[in-house]
Amino acid sequence: MTTATHAKPMADRVRDLVADTIGPLQHELLRDGPKAVATLARLRRGAGKQPHQVPDLLGLIDTEPLYDTTADGRLPGEQPLTRAEDAVHVAMTLWAVHQQSRSTEMHRPHRTDAPGGLGAAVRRLMIERDAGDAVLKRFVRIGTAPDLPTLAQRLREIIVLLREEDIPLDYALLARQLYQWQWPQGPETVRRAWGRSFHAYRAPKGDRSTGTGAPGTDAPSDSDTTSKDDS
Repeated sequence: MTTATHAKPMADRVRDLVADTIGPLQHELLRDGPKAVATLARLRRGAGKQPHQVPDLLGLIDTEPLYDTTADGRLPGEQPLTRAEDAVHVAMTLWAVHQQSRSTEMHRPHRTDAPGGLGAAVRRLMIERDAGDAVLKRFVRIGTAPDLPTLAQRLREIIVLLREEDIPLDYALLARQLYQWQWPQGPETVRRAWGRSFHAYRAPKGDRSTGTGAPGTDAPSDSDTTSKDDS
């Protein structure tokens, strides 16, 4: 590993690990690669469960980058590692649920012209389903989750709806936010990022919406998603 990699905050390692894992797996999956299909099935069985409850997933995701030393040569502490592993697990298993039986990419990196974050996805879902209140209530419940297992379960409920409408998410961004969520003041910071992206989203012209103009940004700034405790 390079020094630059070592210097990355744990939140960035989580994001990059999920992006680097899903990218090639998704590519092979859409080509019906048998190994990728089997991997997706194994990941999907882990949805809604904690990592230690699913021995079948042991070694399925290469989490080695999380264990790299920091810029000053220290090894990551137990708490950051546990929270990082949990964030990766939740993001990967939720993506597996999202990607099930879909012929297009359900993980899609965020772009300014095609927001990939949760807030924008929920706003788009409300527009396409014409079911604003029901979807909004689910979104609010996600924001009030008291812990990561509850958050993961409530996210799963929304993701099943996103899958039905073929609305993708940036799962690397979500993983980073799931990591941040677990630190003090993390839930408030992540909720703020989700809410900002929800309100900033504008449907492209021609969609069933009164919104006009380009979609708003969904990727929070570093100050929104990093923590002094995440190294």
